[in-house]
This record gives sequence, C-alpha cells and structure tokens, in this order.
Amino acid sequence: MKKDMIILTGDEGFIGKKFLEKLSGKNVIKVEKRNSWHFRSFTEWDKVELILHQGAISDTTCTNLKAIKHQIPIKYASSASVYGNTSDIINPLNYYAISKVIMDYWVQDNIDKFKLVQGFRYFNVYGDGEEHKEDQASPVSKFTKQVKDTGALKLFEGSDKFLRDFICVDDVVDIVLNNDKPSGIYDLGTSNPTSFQEVGELVAKKYNGTIEYIPFPEHLEGKYQTYTCAKIGWDYKFTTVEEYLQR
Repeated sequence: MKKDMIILTGDEGFIGKKFLEKLSGKNVIKVEKRNSWHFRSFTEWDKVELILHQGAISDTTCTNLKAIKHQIPIKYASSASVYGNTSDIINPLNYYAISKVIMDYWVQDNIDKFKLVQGFRYFNVYGDGEEHKEDQASPVSKFTKQVKDTGALKLFEGSDKFLRDFICVDDVVDIVLNNDKPSGIYDLGTSNPTSFQEVGELVAKKYNGTIEYIPFPEHLEGKYQTYTCAKIGWDYKFTTVEEYLQR
C-alpha cells in the first residue's frame, strides 16, 4: 500500500497556510474545526505518511492514538508560551499555554509508542500572511502596518528591555519538514533574541517612519513575556528580521 497522504490540521491559520503552500502538489488532507466531525469517519490511515498537527482541534488524543496504531509520524505545534517569563522552566501564564503543556506532557508519557513524534515549541513567528491576526500579529507585521497606515509605529516605553526570539515562518516550515532529529519536543527559535526596540527601528528605517512611545499597559503586567530564547540550537541559517524586511 502506497503511503502518499499527508494530514494537515490548521491549514487556514498563518503557519498552516505556509505548510500548505510548501506541500503544493502533494496529496494533502486538510482538517479544520468545521469539518473535524467528518474526519472522524476517515478510514484510510494505512495510506497516511505524515500528520502535521498545526491547528487547535480539541480532540488531539484521537489523532495521536491513530498515529500510534498505524505507526504514522506526527509533527505538531507546541509553543514557547509554556515557559512564561522564564527561559527554561515550564511556567505557563495563560490557558492557551496550559493547553500546550498538557499536550507536551501527554506526548512525553507516550513517546515510545510512536514511530516518530516531534513537538515544536514555536517562538515568535512572523512573516507574510498574518494580516488577518490584527492585534495578535507579530511586531514585525504590526509595526509595518502602522507605519504604512499612519507614518508612525507605537512602541511600549522600555522596549529596549523586551527581547523576543523572532523566527521567520518560512524557516519554521523548512525545519519542521526537513529535520532528521529523533522523537522529542524541541524549541524552534533562532536562539538569538532581538528587542522590540530594534525591530521598531528597523521597520521605521525601512519605511521612513517615526516611533511613538506609549506607556506599558497595566493589564499586561505579569502576563507579558519580557524575554524569550530557544534553548535548543539548530544547524541552520536563519533569516534575520533585517534580511526579511530587505527582501
């Protein structure tokens, strides 16, 4: 039996769309929340070569159990938000991060049952195609939109002290699809954090805009990651924010 199917969840999301573009020409089965009920009747598991779980479908255990039974490799999206305001300790600050921790722990408890399972804790992913995320878009895209619309971008006061591990979405897709690491849960970032201040300055320079400083919002106190950095290094030439803006 030829295995030529790839199951992709979350294909309508920012990162999922990039996977779908990269897999153009492949036999991709797309699963979103709205059609997940239909997917429950899927029976051709013996034809599936890979499961790419990039969506937020609640019934993840069902998919994992099928992957175990049919020994299908699975690669799924976790999040660096599990670290909260730490760099290497699990300390989620919100329910989204808690859900990722639960998933990671389940995988760790069952990792030997899989043919291959890789979880990727995405750091601060940015790139083309995240306009629909509006206020949840990356600073790179958000600042760019602000400058184009108004000629100025807004930065929190003290942004030189807020550093994030920004990673281009194209690099994320390439690494997830083309790595040779064994089963495990991996940080997926550049391991080279950049401050919001630097990102803002790069965007302002690119589009000949100005920077407006605003007070740090009180409602974000204690819930805002001030520093993120991937612990696990990759032998990979990452795209820098400056290179991304130049292209």
